[in-house]
Amino acid sequence: MRILLTAPYENTKALNELEGLFDEVIYKPWKPHGRAFNADEINLMLAETRADGLIVEHDDITEEVLRNNPQLKFVGVCRGTPSNINVKVATELGIPVFNTPARNAQAVAEMFIANVITLMRNTIPAINWLEAKNWDEGAHTSYLEFKGNELAGKKVGMVGFGAVGQYIARMLLSFPADIYYYDPYYLDPNENYTKVELEELFSTCDVIGIHLPVTPETIGMIDKKYLSLMHSNAIFVNTARATVVNRADLLEVIESEKIRGAVLDVYYNEPPDSVDYKMISHKNVLATPHIAGATHEVEDHHAFIMNNSLREFFYKDNKSIKQLVNKQIIELIK
Repeated sequence: MRILLTAPYENTKALNELEGLFDEVIYKPWKPHGRAFNADEINLMLAETRADGLIVEHDDITEEVLRNNPQLKFVGVCRGTPSNINVKVATELGIPVFNTPARNAQAVAEMFIANVITLMRNTIPAINWLEAKNWDEGAHTSYLEFKGNELAGKKVGMVGFGAVGQYIARMLLSFPADIYYYDPYYLDPNENYTKVELEELFSTCDVIGIHLPVTPETIGMIDKKYLSLMHSNAIFVNTARATVVNRADLLEVIESEKIRGAVLDVYYNEPPDSVDYKMISHKNVLATPHIAGATHEVEDHHAFIMNNSLREFFYKDNKSIKQLVNKQIIELIK
């Protein structure tokens, strides 16, 4: 099988491993190109390389790409959510689609904790105060003005308890913090975690993290019904997807200062529009430009997860792997 690889595989061991699995790997990563490849570019590369396997990251794998390339034995998408491929058409054509869930869980978990602590300790305003040369003779001015809170001992609630939420929870146990979670599809065996309903989570937790995928059921799910339950010292965190939260309702609780603040990494529009910027620029918001999962190590993780999935599927005949997105394909390829 000849593989066209546009996803970053900068880890030499991972690339060598992939090359050992297939007859030929043609490596044309998108990063030197400066942007993800569009559908026309992917079509052209597939035609030029005559590849019958494709591994991408952000490239656009449309219905046209798939129908123009029915020879594809699989498409691998090195992302947690394969939103850049038409999975329905791939399934119709009998093309297995693989993803790399949890590739960025460690990265997101670390940044979640880092930014919550940064907000709780008033670190950024303190840095701004220092750089503005406001330090006068009074030795205790900054000590009093920027005194914050510790994360230890706080109640942290996870809305959705998949890989990211579980990574965060494991880290927080050592602080220690009390872990609560809402997830209708999962019951964690760890007795240190408490499963609760959304109302209890929002009304009792000091830090509330959103870890939901975008589905028809989750779009706009977190609205004023729940946001209004948060207490005045609570912190709202969203490093998942913006559309699972009602933007107007979140903006209202931020601007009215009904909560202590928010940590945001995702927005309704990227680049943000004027409403997004109202939240981004608010003094009680710590905002980052969708970088919670942006580490060099994430690329190593996705490469090894993808390699292992392809090995299991094609060489060990393991058709039950969780990285197979369109599991209904199994009946079609028997």
